Order: sequence, then structure tokens, then C-alpha cells
Amino acid sequence: MNQDIYSFNNKIYSNNNNLSFGVINDLQQINNITNDNSVIKKVGDIIMKVNFIINENKKNTELIINHITLLQNQMKQMNKKFDDLKFNNINQINNKEIKYKSGRYIGQVVNGIPEGKGIYYFNNGDRYEGDWRNDKFEGKGIYYFNNGDRYEGDYRNDKREGKGILYYNNGNRYEGDFRDDKREGKGIYYYNNGDRMMGDYFDDNQIGKHVMLTKNRAIKTCNY
Repeated sequence: MNQDIYSFNNKIYSNNNNLSFGVINDLQQINNITNDNSVIKKVGDIIMKVNFIINENKKNTELIINHITLLQNQMKQMNKKFDDLKFNNINQINNKEIKYKSGRYIGQVVNGIPEGKGIYYFNNGDRYEGDWRNDKFEGKGIYYFNNGDRYEGDYRNDKREGKGILYYNNGNRYEGDFRDDKREGKGIYYYNNGDRMMGDYFDDNQIGKHVMLTKNRAIKTCNY
């Protein structure tokens, strides 16, 4: 378990036992001012019991966090297996591969051309995964760019057209309308610092009045 999880764990069990710590402090103060040995012994016994409860709570919290970490790792492995299975299922539908100058296609084929579900691997490292019609991207798809960017959304005639999300490799993203493979229409741009900008786009650029909502809920306006 890393240091961050230890800190998180300590914070949890400490917060959950503030009352217990207060009781211990009060009992210790009583112990310091009394001369009655029987009282001192009883107070000492109570302190030991409360400390035992605190330590048990800490162990339980550590156990819960360990299980959460284990589940997170299992989910990552399951997601990877699901992706692999998805690709394999596409290959097993009719096991067709078509080679092009720019790359290769694996997936469903009708009359010798891509039709249905399939994946296109570009020679430059890009990849498209999704719907095909008449040898073109058509329907819903995901495009992985070799620089780490990713687009998820609608396609028509090999181009981004309709609603979609464009994820940038720096953590920013655009959600909104696309036309002719460009951002065009209404959209929201989310910055990786928590700010977001809402407004119109044309030919892949912001136009007109845009409203920014900062992560601190401040509102700003910008004109383009």
C-alpha cells in the first residue's frame, strides 16, 4: 500500500475516533490528579480498552482500502480482457482482413467491402473502431490518434459529423457538434484545471460570445 493510501487510512480512522481520543485525554487528566490507586487502575483499564477499539477500527479501515485497491486492479484487468475479447469477436464474425495502402481493415465484410463492425489500423499508428457502411466510417465510432488524442461520436461518409467528444492528450476535451470533420455548432470546452467554456464553433474555431465557468464557479465572458 503506498503512502497516499496510508495517509488516507489514518485520516479516516482518526476522524472516526475523535470521540475516543477525547475520552482518553479526559481519563488521562483524571489519572494525573487522583491519588486513589483503585481509580488509577480502573482508568488505566478503560484507556487500554479504548485504544484497543481504535486499533481495531484502524485495521478494519486498512482492510476496506486494501479490498478497494484490489477491486480497482481487477476492474482494470477486466476492462483489458473485454477490449481484447471485443477485438477477437470482430475477427471471428467472418475473419476478414483487407489491406490498403494506408493500413489494414479487420471486421465484417459484405460483397468484399467493409460493412458493419470493424477496426482500421492506419500505418501511422492511428486506429478507427466502430461502424462501417459501404467501405466508409458511418455511424458510431472511436478514433484513436497516435498522439494520444481520441474522438468518440458520430461519423458520416468517413468524417466526424453530428455529436461527439474530442479528448486531448493534455486532459482537455471538447463536447458538442461536429460538421465536415471539424468542430462546428454548439460546444463546451473543458479545461484540465476544472474550467469550462461554452459557445459556438465554426470551421474548428470559436466564434461569437463564449461564457466561461471557472472551477470556483466564477462566470466570465469572452468574444471571438
